Amino acid sequence: MSTSLHLSDEELTGAFRSSEGERIERKRSISRPDDICRAICAFANDLAGSNSPGIIIIGQDDDLSCAGLPISDHLLETVAGWRSTGKFQPFPTMSVERRTIDGCTVAVVTVLPSDNPPMRYEERVWIRVGPRRATASPEEERRLLEKQRAQSLPFDAKGVPESSIDDIDLVRFKIEYLPTAVPADILAQNGRSEEQQLRALRLLDPQGRPTVTAILVLGKSPQDYFPGAYVQALRISGTELTDPIIDRHQITGALPDQLRFIEEIGNLWNRSAIRVGSSLRSDSADYPLPALRQVFRNAIIHRNYQGTNSPVRISWYEDRVEIQSPGGVYGQVTPETFGKPGVTDYRNPTLAEALANLGFVEKFGIGLQIVERELRENGNPPAGYEIFPNFVQVVLRRHP
Repeated sequence: MSTSLHLSDEELTGAFRSSEGERIERKRSISRPDDICRAICAFANDLAGSNSPGIIIIGQDDDLSCAGLPISDHLLETVAGWRSTGKFQPFPTMSVERRTIDGCTVAVVTVLPSDNPPMRYEERVWIRVGPRRATASPEEERRLLEKQRAQSLPFDAKGVPESSIDDIDLVRFKIEYLPTAVPADILAQNGRSEEQQLRALRLLDPQGRPTVTAILVLGKSPQDYFPGAYVQALRISGTELTDPIIDRHQITGALPDQLRFIEEIGNLWNRSAIRVGSSLRSDSADYPLPALRQVFRNAIIHRNYQGTNSPVRISWYEDRVEIQSPGGVYGQVTPETFGKPGVTDYRNPTLAEALANLGFVEKFGIGLQIVERELRENGNPPAGYEIFPNFVQVVLRRHP
């Protein structure tokens, strides 16, 4: 079978006329989205090592008859959007398309085997062997780990040369990270060592070295390996960079600590005024805190950590806030599509997964929409975006 996301008519017809098996599943409707997402996860894990795409046919009954389901654009967009809810870790490579087979119009979800298994859906590893779908046992997870294709992994999932497990804060991993990444019932039954747990969560590579994500999120001193992985924050009395600086911070440490610190700065530097009109009285901040929070988080999650010593820069002027993040746009995101709904890609998918586990990502792909909504509701002008080859700058302008 093809390893492409677009199946030929012949391949799809063969699947449509076949019983469910190791790489084929069918659904009458999308009324049970979790069930479809577990199937996506299981196909991506490809425990049997078929190296072939998994196919989910939506709109066909188990007896192979046509269910007559209307395959609208909204249905296709809904199914495609499940990829970015934050429940998949890492993101599956999949497509959703409308196809007509033997006179029956269906939605076809095609899922490629993951280069970075095990994949999780809602923190559980789902597998499929023949028609069986279930959560993976520790031994099955070990087999999935052995299938990682190191040469295909993103930078943030690769091991850091010369690092060791001693560079990871294991207390933090056990107390703060592990309970957010693995359900309590699985933790209670698996009895794995910390090293095995780290490996299962893609925080150690096959050689036992911490991955880039592990160093950045759980490292005792991430800047020893990534000198540019910090935030420079300046509070400027004026509207020009040459005006007096009234407060400055160089924020280092693990990324969760950086994120918490810059959100505290946002609270501290953000001024509020009182609106009085008729019988109404309300607070009006210079900037809505949810918008600041989203921009700060995006700058850290999406920045380039490879081959650069540049920090994230926050310049807080009297009339605006500029947030500069190293690295230009990435993947399918272009200067023309930047910030548009539904157009998203991840330079650091494993890092995004880890920070989502810790609660810093609500839903993938909607951060800039939240920014625009919050600015609008607070009465601020729309955000400005400046795209350069080596960095992206977001400009938030103060409430009038």
